[in-house]
Amino acid sequence: MGELTIGIDIGGTSVRAAVVDDRGTMLDTLRAATPATATALEHCLDRLVGELVSRWSAKAVGVAIAGFLTPDREVVRFAPHLAWREARVAEEMTHRIGIPVFTEHDANAAAIAEQRFGAAARGHNVLVLAIGTGIGAGLLIDGEIYRGSFGVAPELGHLTVVPDGRPCSCGKRGCWERYCSGTALVDTVVELLADKDWGRSQLAADVAADPGSLTGRRVAGAAADGDAVAVAAFAAFAASLGQGLAMIADIFDPDLIVIAGGVGAASGHYLDEAREHYSRLVTGAGHRQLARIRGTQLGENAGVLGAAEVARRGLAAASGRTPDAMTSAAAGE
Repeated sequence: MGELTIGIDIGGTSVRAAVVDDRGTMLDTLRAATPATATALEHCLDRLVGELVSRWSAKAVGVAIAGFLTPDREVVRFAPHLAWREARVAEEMTHRIGIPVFTEHDANAAAIAEQRFGAAARGHNVLVLAIGTGIGAGLLIDGEIYRGSFGVAPELGHLTVVPDGRPCSCGKRGCWERYCSGTALVDTVVELLADKDWGRSQLAADVAADPGSLTGRRVAGAAADGDAVAVAAFAAFAASLGQGLAMIADIFDPDLIVIAGGVGAASGHYLDEAREHYSRLVTGAGHRQLARIRGTQLGENAGVLGAAEVARRGLAAASGRTPDAMTSAAAGE
């Protein structure tokens, strides 16, 4: 079973925590609603960790956070869905619970998990694209997380793909995630329904009866049933995904792209078509090698598993050992 660590993934609506062994097996899991204030969130994290360490001898905690962290991951500068601002989360939590705590950007945690346990295991230069409410991205260059000079790279979801397009919560217009995300699917369906009469579309009838019922998950379900509106929405989604991947390939030239996140589960509705757009739009099409594009192998567990691996690597760095050496020592080799 090896060294045990705790991984915590803080989402906008829920906090997930798990005890994880060095093979990526989740041995015990807990979930709680995400509190609205910083103090309540800290109490929630302490309670979850306290409950898990009462049952397991976990040595450290990793916390995956959607937000801007400093390059050393010591300070959470800003988290759009959380109350932390310029907060020394890892240091303060370590003092409170008595075991080491390490923090990481949630998309980077997912990339680390896919590299260690999942679809990115054999990649060299890898992009892990987490598509859910928006777009998160983790980039591995020569196997190492790329953070940029100030710790906020890569914010790929806010590349402008449609000049003066849909407004984005970041303050810009036409951002990629406004055309390629779960919320984007909803907006696309609304635009399609306003554009023409879709006849016998059940999705159109459902939206007319209850506009509030329209969600990305609902669109995916309708697409699985062959609904014309949903199929058209996913075609637009695939085109935008392919366009964005071509732009990213022109900049980073990855050998592997992993599609993760909540919308990743619906990849059967768009991935093949997105590959076609990508291969056609990338610069030098037909005269260069293309990245392999794969779906996630870890699903919604990537953030938790990645956070636990961050904790494990943090312990290794603090002790002057490599993570592999820790695994061997814990196994008695």
